[in-house]
Amino acid sequence: MNRFPEEKTYSGKNNLIRIGVFYDGNYFLHVSNYYNYVHPLKKRLSIAGLHGFIKHRVASEEGIDPQLCRISEAHYFKGRVSAQEAAQRGNQLYYERVFDDILMSEGLVTHYFPIKSYHGKREEKNIDVHLALEAYDMATSGKMDVLVLIASDGDFVPLIRKINAMGIKVMLICWDFEFFNDEGQKTITRTSQALLREVCYPLPMHDIIDGQNITDAHLVNGLFVSEEAGSTEKKPNTVTDSVENGEILSLKNGYGFIKYPNNNLFFHYTDVVNTDFNELITGDVVEFIKEIRSNGQEVARSVKKLK
Repeated sequence: MNRFPEEKTYSGKNNLIRIGVFYDGNYFLHVSNYYNYVHPLKKRLSIAGLHGFIKHRVASEEGIDPQLCRISEAHYFKGRVSAQEAAQRGNQLYYERVFDDILMSEGLVTHYFPIKSYHGKREEKNIDVHLALEAYDMATSGKMDVLVLIASDGDFVPLIRKINAMGIKVMLICWDFEFFNDEGQKTITRTSQALLREVCYPLPMHDIIDGQNITDAHLVNGLFVSEEAGSTEKKPNTVTDSVENGEILSLKNGYGFIKYPNNNLFFHYTDVVNTDFNELITGDVVEFIKEIRSNGQEVARSVKKLK
C-alpha cells in the first residue's frame, strides 16, 4: 500500500487548501529583531499578520478564494536556555512567557530543545532534524496540501525534495539582509540558493516589504505588530529614578548602545544632554537614566558624558 498521499490538483474553485506552517524559531527571532532594532520600521513581526499574509499568497498562487485557505498545522521549533539561566538574565523568563502566549493564541505547537555547551561553545543541536521529521510526518499523514517553511538553511533541501515527491507544494518565507551588530561586526543573513531552487513558491520577504505596491500594502503592513496591539490604550513608558553609569559599547549613525547587564541599552542622539553626539567615542563613560518602553524594551535617557 502506498503510504504517501495522492497528488492533488486544484482545478475546482471549492477545494479547501490546508496549509502547514513550520518555523525555524531562532531564524524567525533573528529576523524579527532586525526589523525591531535595525530596520527603519522599528517594529516586530506579527505572527497573526504573517499567517494572514501566507493565506492570501497561497490563494493567489492557487487561484482560489483566500477563505478556502486554512492553516491546519503550525509548529514552532527553537532552542531554549534553562530556567535558571533565563532567571539570571533579568526579564527573559517573563518575555518568553509573553511570547508563548502569543504562539498559543495563534494555534502554534511549540517544540523547545535545550541549548547546551559543546567544547565551550553554546549550540542548538538537531533542531533542523526535529523540524524536518515533524513536517515529513505531517505530510505523509495527509494533513496538508501546501507546506510553508520559514527558514533559510540549505539543510532543509532533502526535506523539500521528499515533500515535492509527494505532490505537496512548498512555499518558502525568507529574508536577506545585512547590518553591523553592537560590536561593529558585519552580520549577513542570506537564504540558501539550493533551498530557493527546490521550492515551488519562494517569497523573498525583504523585497516584498521594502518594495510593496498599493495592492498588497495592507497585507504587508499587517506583517508587523502595531504599537497598540493587544490594548485599546497605549501603555506609558516607565522611567526609573536612579542614575546609573555605563560605558559606550558602540555608535552608529544617530544612535548607540551602552554596556549594561543582561541587555545592552539603546540610546538615540536626542538623548545626549551635555555634549554633541558626534563627539562621543566607544569606551566613553556616561551616566544615564534607564527607561522601559511600553513594548518592554529597555533604553537609556538623559545620557551624559562623564569627564
